[in-house]
Parts: sequence; C-alpha cells; structure tokens
Amino acid sequence: MSHAALPPLPSEDAHPSACENCGTPLHGDFCHACGQSTHSPVRHVAHAVEEVFESFWHLDGRIFRTVRDLFVPGRIANRYLGGHRVRYVAPMRLFVILTLLTFFIAKFVVQDAMQDLDAGQMVRTDDVATEFSQAQTVDDVQTMRNDALAGIAETRRTLGALPGVTPQLDIAAAQVRAQAETRIAELAPGGVALDATTPDAPAAAESPVGTADPVAPPEADSPSAGPPTIGGPVGERIERNITRLRDDPQAYARAVLGVAPTALFILVPLFAVLLKLLYLFQRRLYLEHVVVGLYSHAALMLGLLLLFCTALVTPWLAAHAAWATGAVGLLQSLLLWAMPVYLLLMQKRVYGQSWPWTLVKFAVIGVLYFALFLSVAIPMAGYALYAL
Repeated sequence: MSHAALPPLPSEDAHPSACENCGTPLHGDFCHACGQSTHSPVRHVAHAVEEVFESFWHLDGRIFRTVRDLFVPGRIANRYLGGHRVRYVAPMRLFVILTLLTFFIAKFVVQDAMQDLDAGQMVRTDDVATEFSQAQTVDDVQTMRNDALAGIAETRRTLGALPGVTPQLDIAAAQVRAQAETRIAELAPGGVALDATTPDAPAAAESPVGTADPVAPPEADSPSAGPPTIGGPVGERIERNITRLRDDPQAYARAVLGVAPTALFILVPLFAVLLKLLYLFQRRLYLEHVVVGLYSHAALMLGLLLLFCTALVTPWLAAHAAWATGAVGLLQSLLLWAMPVYLLLMQKRVYGQSWPWTLVKFAVIGVLYFALFLSVAIPMAGYALYAL
C-alpha cells in the first residue's frame, strides 16, 4: 500500500522568496543575479562560523570597497544587516585580517616600550673609557669596571637570546676589562691590573660559560652578593623593569597601547552583550549586535594600525624630515579623538534612537567597556614588559 508523501516541516531558516540584496526572485540557495547566499549569518551561529572559514584569504575588490565604506560610521553595518552582504567582506573575516595586521605592527611598539635592540648603544663602552680616564684612584677604576660589567650582565639577561647580541656583549666586556687594566697600570705602574682580593661578581655573571674570570668565585659564595629585594630571578627581572619604568614613565602606556589589539579581539563578544542589554527593547538578535561590534572594532583596529604606523615612522622623520613630525603628532591626536566619535556616530545611525538616549547609552557602554578593557590590557601589558 502506497503512502502519500508528507509535506515537509517548516524550517526555521526558511528561504526568502526574493534576494535581500537585489530583489531578484529566488529559485535556490543562491541568487542567480548577484550570487548572494540565502543563508543569513545573523540568524544562525553555524552560518556565522561558516562565513569566517569560507574563502578566508580570498580577497578581491570587496576589501577595498569595505575599507572605503568603513570610514563612514554605520554605513556597512546598516547595509549588511539590511541584507546587502555580497558587496562587502564578512565582518568576522574583516576584523580578523585587520587584527592580524595591527597585532604584527603592535609587537614593535611593545618592544620599543622597554628597550633599544642595539646592544652597542646600550653598553656604550666609549663612555666607560672616558670615565676611566677621569678616575684618580685604583679603587675608583675597579668600582667603575664592576658597574660597567654589571650593566653588560643585565643586558645579556634581557637581550642575550636575540641573534648577534651575545658576541657584541662579549666584545664590550673585553673592552671594559682592557680599559680598566690600562688605567690601573697608569695609576699604579708597579701594582696589579685587577684587584685579586675583591670578588668580581658582576664579571662572573656576564662571562660566557667556560670563560669565567679565574679570580672570581662563584656568585653564591660571594660575600657581596645578596638576595634581591623581591627574591629570585623573577624578582630581579621585576626590579629591572620597575627601574626602567621609573626612568621612562611612558613605557607602560606604550605597552598598553601595544597590547590593545589583543584586548579588543577578546572583548568583542562582551561588547555585543552590552549592546544587547542597552537595546533590549529593540528585539534585535544577539548576532546582529555581534555584527555591529565586529564592524566597530574593525574600525578601531584600522585606526590603531594607522596610529602604530605613524609611531614607527616618527623616529625616521625626526632624523631626516623634522618639519613633518609636528604634522604626524597632530595626525596621531586626531586618530585618538576620532575613535570614540566614530563609535558614537555609528551607534546613533545603526540603532536610530534620539541623541539624548544615544548619549546616555553611549556613556554607560563606554564606562563599562573601558573598565573591561583596562582589566584585560593592564595585566597583558605587565606580562609583555616582564617577558622582554
């Protein structure tokens, strides 16, 4: 006995009858006129994830159109949520690409926050030679020598893993010892070049393995070697970073700016939650707020990318075109001020509420989001400085 086929159950992802982008009647999963898919990534998480991995690195003319329209607050978000998706790069894909570029450039900003990678400039043996020539006693020369070798040892602990640094430090240490011996010979022609009775703990700390100074006892047995204030290698590194931060108070601020891309990447879902809570009565789906968050954070990433690029070219301009540094500084200030203004205008145009309500909600979201950002960025910046 044959059974009549049952009608299919209605699907939660029912296809629209016409393309949301161009209005052409649909006869399948893709529009035959413009090629847009009927699946909306703002309705289902699976479609949103698919948008991320599908042709992730396949960039065409849409990337230029997307970046161009990204400079207009709210334009892409409104059009994307309105169904015009085929003309733009998907929000997650755009955000990840800009994050990777910004993160790569930000690494140089973090490194510049704490150290100069030129070991020769950090050691400055020429300055040490000048100080030796001004010393009037053998004890003064030995004290200067120990201080210089201690500085070389600190540089070795901080930068010793970088290629080419260790040989430069070895040469610098040999120069310091030779200059000290020469000056001691000038001050005491009949005396010894090095004080054999005083342990040279800094020299032993910086000497390569197998070439330690024979007159230097092990560091643990040195009577002048005491435990660091905090304790252990971790304490020593923290103390060095505290000293550097005291000498350069802006270093931590630059480090926080350097880890900003990573912090922003982490906070996108929480930003969407804040939008969902503040605009609860608009009955928008959570993924719609995620789209707004992704495009707004993509704009922030683009602004940070431009800011980091200007920061990297500033030293070169200062040396070769000093007249342009003022314009670059003005551009950096404009970029910093433009970011919150951009977010405010985007929030107003996407959600369409009155200016008083928009300003109130923007202030609430701004305070909460800034607190979340600092709670993530400050520990990350501290670890980045510690790991240098």
